[in-house]
Amino acid sequence: MPRSVLQVVAVLIGLVALGGLGLGFVSAPERGRLPGEAAPGGPSSAAIDAPDATPIIDAPPPPPPEKAEEEKEEDKKADEEADAKLVEKAPPPAPPPVVVPEPAEPIAPPPVEPEAPPPPSEIPPF
Repeated sequence: MPRSVLQVVAVLIGLVALGGLGLGFVSAPERGRLPGEAAPGGPSSAAIDAPDATPIIDAPPPPPPEKAEEEKEEDKKADEEADAKLVEKAPPPAPPPVVVPEPAEPIAPPPVEPEAPPPPSEIPPF
């Protein structure tokens, strides 16, 4: 882009920025106020009566009591029996397919043509 066009665009951006700043000053109240203070001369809004905050999640439940050793042994036996049943029901794994590579044909190098001698020069060397 030509430099003059860039300068015009820069001036327009600057004017827009200054205009926004000026509008902010014009529309701002004369004196700021803290939250809860009534606006001078305007109707004041009533404070919101909200209940106290409560946690979203209650305390986590206590952990379950530990099982007796007899129950643990029974669970282990039941798990082992279930695993044994699954192994018995599972079909044997299929052997992987045998892929025999086809022999590759040898690639012959391209024929080499003898280079032609350079054409005789028209001007005799001196």
